[in-house]
Amino acid sequence: MASHHCFHVTSLLLVLFSVFSKCCASRVLATQDLQLLRYHKGALLQGSISVNLIWYGNFKPSQRAIVSDFIVSLSGSAATQSNPSVATWWKGVEKYYHLANSKNPSSLSLHLGKQILDEKYSLGKSLSEKQVVQLASKGDQKNAINVVLTASDVTVAGFCVNRCGTHGSKSSVVKGKNQKFAYIWVGNSETQCPGYCAWPFHQPIYGPQNPPLGSPNNDVGMDGAMAVLSGLLAGTATNPFGNGFYQGPATAPLEASSACPGVYGKGAYPGYAGDLLLDPTTGASYNAHGVNGRRYLLPAIYDPSTSKCSTLV
Repeated sequence: MASHHCFHVTSLLLVLFSVFSKCCASRVLATQDLQLLRYHKGALLQGSISVNLIWYGNFKPSQRAIVSDFIVSLSGSAATQSNPSVATWWKGVEKYYHLANSKNPSSLSLHLGKQILDEKYSLGKSLSEKQVVQLASKGDQKNAINVVLTASDVTVAGFCVNRCGTHGSKSSVVKGKNQKFAYIWVGNSETQCPGYCAWPFHQPIYGPQNPPLGSPNNDVGMDGAMAVLSGLLAGTATNPFGNGFYQGPATAPLEASSACPGVYGKGAYPGYAGDLLLDPTTGASYNAHGVNGRRYLLPAIYDPSTSKCSTLV
C-alpha cells in the first residue's frame, strides 16, 4: 500500500491564517513561526540509496541533465563544487540523522541510479495518484528513492490545484521479504501553472507581485521543478515512511523543508525569496553550485539545532 505526502501550493492568506493541508513542502511565499520537528521513532533511509529517475513524457536531454547533475552534486565526494554548494546544503539534512541517534548515528549516501524513459506516454497524458505510484514502481524496490518526473503536457491529479509534487512510500515483496521503497513525483509546470509551482522564476498567482527572478539553468519549468524536488528529497530523507521527523498531525505534517516555505536566502519575506547570488552575465539568481558548472536555487532547511530556517546565503 502506498502512503504519500505532498508539496502543497496555497494562497498567501491561507498560509498566514492556517496550517498547511497535508504534508506538503509548499511553493507558498511566506514564513512561519517554527517549533522543533519531533522525531516519531520511525526508520530513516540509511546506507547506500540509489536515486532512480523515471522520465514520463518528452524531456530534452538538457532538461534531464539538470536533474541528474543535481543528484550527483549531493554527494560530498562529487567533483569539486564551488561554495556554497549542493553538497553543503545536503549536510543540513544529515543533521537529522545525528539527532535521531546521537551515540551511533546512521549515515545516508545517495547516488544516481537508473534513468528510465517513458517517452510514449504509456499511461496516457492524464495520471491518477495510483498511476504515479505505478510509474515509481519501475525503479528499484529496495534501498531506493524512485523519482517520477512528468512532462509539461502531462496532467496529474491535484497538480496545479493544490500541489506541485508528492513524496511517499510503497510496500513490495523482494525475494520473499517485505520491503519498502520511497518515491517522489514532481511535474514540470512550465505550460500549466508556472505561477503556482515555478515561483520565484515566474510571476506568482497569489501574494505580492514582485518581478520574477532569472532561472539559473535558463528553464523556468525545470528550475521550478528542481526547487520542489530538492525540498521533497529533504522530506523523503527525514520522514520517508510517515513516522520520522515532522511537526503537527501525521496526516498534515511539516517537514525539514516545508517548515520553511518560500525561504531561499537571508532576509526572505512574503513575495521575496531572500538575498541570493546573481550571475551578472545572465541575470540568473541562485544559491548553490553543483557539478559541471551547474547552479541551483534550493530551499531553506529547518535546522533542529537552532530551531531556525537555515539558508546557504
